[in-house]
Amino acid sequence: MQETLTESYGIYSLLPPLVAIVLAIISRNVIVSLFIGVLSGYLIIDHGILPALLDTARGILALFEKGWVVKTLIFAIFVGSIIELIQRSGGVEGFVEFLQRRKKLITTKKEAELLPFFVGLAIFIESSITSLIAGTVSRPLTDRFGTSREKLAYICDSTAAPVCTMFPLNAWGALLLGLIGSQIEAGVIQGEPLKLLGSALLFNFYAFFSILLVLYTILKGIDFPAYTRIDPPDFRLPKGRGDIYALVVPIASLLILVFVFLYITGGGNMLEGSGSTSVFAAVLGSIVISSLYYLLRGSMPPGDIVPAIFRGAKTMIPIAAILIFAFAIGDVTVKMGTGTYMAHFAHAILHPALLPAGIFLLSAVIAFSTGTSWGTFSIMMPIAITMAAGMGADTAGLTPLAIAAVVSGGVFGDHASPISDTTIISAMAAGCDLIAHVKTQLPWALLAALLSLLSFLLFGFIMA
Repeated sequence: MQETLTESYGIYSLLPPLVAIVLAIISRNVIVSLFIGVLSGYLIIDHGILPALLDTARGILALFEKGWVVKTLIFAIFVGSIIELIQRSGGVEGFVEFLQRRKKLITTKKEAELLPFFVGLAIFIESSITSLIAGTVSRPLTDRFGTSREKLAYICDSTAAPVCTMFPLNAWGALLLGLIGSQIEAGVIQGEPLKLLGSALLFNFYAFFSILLVLYTILKGIDFPAYTRIDPPDFRLPKGRGDIYALVVPIASLLILVFVFLYITGGGNMLEGSGSTSVFAAVLGSIVISSLYYLLRGSMPPGDIVPAIFRGAKTMIPIAAILIFAFAIGDVTVKMGTGTYMAHFAHAILHPALLPAGIFLLSAVIAFSTGTSWGTFSIMMPIAITMAAGMGADTAGLTPLAIAAVVSGGVFGDHASPISDTTIISAMAAGCDLIAHVKTQLPWALLAALLSLLSFLLFGFIMA
């Protein structure tokens, strides 16, 4: 079927993802860009605007008939509930107070800089929260020991998105699991999304190098040039109601329950368990356990818990929308044979070993231009997986590498982009000028990207 569709649509099968990419770069509105990309695909298939609109609507509605799609969406939405509960219950304040009480343990500049580094590693549930907490808690200490605000912003930024992509039990993981699952559902590849993502994250080179370079600059005492400082907004949090366990209980229960449900759904073998079912059940279980803890502890008034759950869920609706349209454009590219056509084309002009490096570079350009790694994942993942799969059975090892290349490229582009929300928040939390942060961070981000590119080239030749 794929071959027939590819022969029918040929180069026109490239239009849906190209339309989505170009519009995303121009408009920076990923949802609208993905929708128009889906619609353009059905316009080519149906040769008419009305049939195309109807098929677009049918394609999106049909996604809700798939159990794994619904479970992935619920997981993504209710991760927002967990974040909201942590914030409303005093979990963030408790974590800040816990660190502030231990300020006396920090007596050197190196120790002051290690504080935001380890905060970034510890809080992997959401990149913006990571940057905000790391900068807020550490700024007084790094100021006291003479660390420039630009270096603090670099530490906060480099341990935000890179760390979040290394753990699939957050909203980042929900998006990636959904994108991989859609390709499995379409028959492009086989396997279990959670296992495949876990394999791919072993090759998430940009995250590894970014984190290692931050640690290197801290341990070697490398200073960043200090530019004009600005007075940051007051991020001080209310005192007296912090409870660190209000943060620990939701995250720990989520982690534990995922493994419990993987064991249950796998009939005693976690490797055979259902990833979508496990993360779906775990996020709901974590909400229940956390709510009971807050009630017993008195961390939140009973009447505030349910509204907080729905407020948090509401904040993730845009992410759910991105997921839906990402799944839809993935379906369209499968129907048109986009990935197969690109794989045949790439196979004719490109050695399979060079594919991961090419995917990394393209993902980086898109993410830098749009300021969003999530939108880049949504556009590039279906293309990358289908291209890797289309290279042939003897290159099956390229699939995890191609997935990792999308993730690494997306995070690098987002990390280096001056219009990325994480870049902006990191500069704001550290109290430095945005452009100064971008200028001082860019050489280190480029070094991590270069090392990543070389790694993708090396492993491409090993695994192709």
